[in-house]
Amino acid sequence: MDENNYILSARELPHSIEAEQSVIGAVIADPSILPEVVNLIKPEYFYSDQHKAIFSIIVRMFSTGTPVDIVTVLNEAEKLHIFDTQAEGRRYLADIGETLPSTSNIESYCRIVSDKYFIRSLGYTARTILEDIQSGEHDAQLLLDSAEQKIYDIRQGKDVRGLTPISEAIAEAYDRLGKISGPDKEKYVGARTGFTLLDSITSGLNKSDLIIIAARPGMGKTSFAMNIAVNVARRTTSKEVVVFNLEMSKEQLATRILSTEALVDSNTLRNGRITGDDWVKLATSAGYLSTLPVYIDDTASMTVQQMKAKLRRTKNLGLVIIDYLQLMESATTRSDNRVLVISEITRQLKVMAKELNVPVVLLSQLSRAVESRTDKRPMLSDLRESGSIEQDADIVLFLYREAYYNKESQRQNISECIVAKNRHGETGSVELIWDGQYTRFSNPEYNAPPEN
Repeated sequence: MDENNYILSARELPHSIEAEQSVIGAVIADPSILPEVVNLIKPEYFYSDQHKAIFSIIVRMFSTGTPVDIVTVLNEAEKLHIFDTQAEGRRYLADIGETLPSTSNIESYCRIVSDKYFIRSLGYTARTILEDIQSGEHDAQLLLDSAEQKIYDIRQGKDVRGLTPISEAIAEAYDRLGKISGPDKEKYVGARTGFTLLDSITSGLNKSDLIIIAARPGMGKTSFAMNIAVNVARRTTSKEVVVFNLEMSKEQLATRILSTEALVDSNTLRNGRITGDDWVKLATSAGYLSTLPVYIDDTASMTVQQMKAKLRRTKNLGLVIIDYLQLMESATTRSDNRVLVISEITRQLKVMAKELNVPVVLLSQLSRAVESRTDKRPMLSDLRESGSIEQDADIVLFLYREAYYNKESQRQNISECIVAKNRHGETGSVELIWDGQYTRFSNPEYNAPPEN
């Protein structure tokens, strides 16, 4: 048998029925170990469909606070017809309990089940990759990206075999509701932008969301995005914030961030007329900013695939910011039709946000149509080369400053952040204070409502 046939053969892949039985027997015998077990393995890690179904029952009962013992588990198993008869189920679960070596070795049993699962997953993935290669329907770049994504999915513990029962999804959702309402909810709610009124509308930047920030040039898109980046990093130091800036160098971007943090005039930093007091403030701010988990990539003309490859290597990714959409390239769509290209890019970015399970903030230009209207507040139809931008985005934010168009305006330092689309809730508009001197947005002075 040649190598390809060997890999693609239907031979039985590694598993350990004994370890699977030991895990199930242990949690039924001693439910107090369940928190440890559910952190180590998932139902899909089990090779036996019967064991997978039983463990799914146990996880669901654990999530809903239902007592776990041989009687309650057997009762649920009977409802789902996991065993042919009640007597068979009672006998099987009793036999597992009797043959259990020791609950103190539960971590070892879980590790065996987990290791066998990942080896099987690699086997399934290898077969799929070879089938893709043999089909001859894809170019090398697509094959590499697809293979890398499959391996990444395995590392993330995703079920590469496909469908997930609704019971597991409900159990996970229920567990998450408990976490976001508990004492450690800050770990699980959406990343807070630092702009209180905006967060009250959007509930923060939620995992797997694609958030569009769009405005005409000069409205402060980049500054707003960098303010969010620092605010998120400041609040959640365990999560990494990655900024892809396709327009500015990392030095230019860092200078802006320093100006904002140190409250030193950005013009002063550009012309080099820095005073002694300025140097003190800059040094203090530079020391603090250096401790934040913010990473900058200033590579020009990147593709989504290139970004994804870099992001997969981060350990604790919390937020991605891309500045900006119209400077990106597509690795898959070769066309002079820019609308088609942009549409493909936004679809890929939405998929990336979902795959990496992080919010992706994407900056975008607005069309010149804004300039031809009396009311120059942006609308969804103003999204430049819109295509599927509006469709793919979970949240669309517009920045608008009346003073930009009317120098006599009484609202010189007021910027509006317009929530034009919000897949998770209401839309509306909030006011922010714009301080162009320091390229900084801030909350207006008001009696802030309590955070959710």
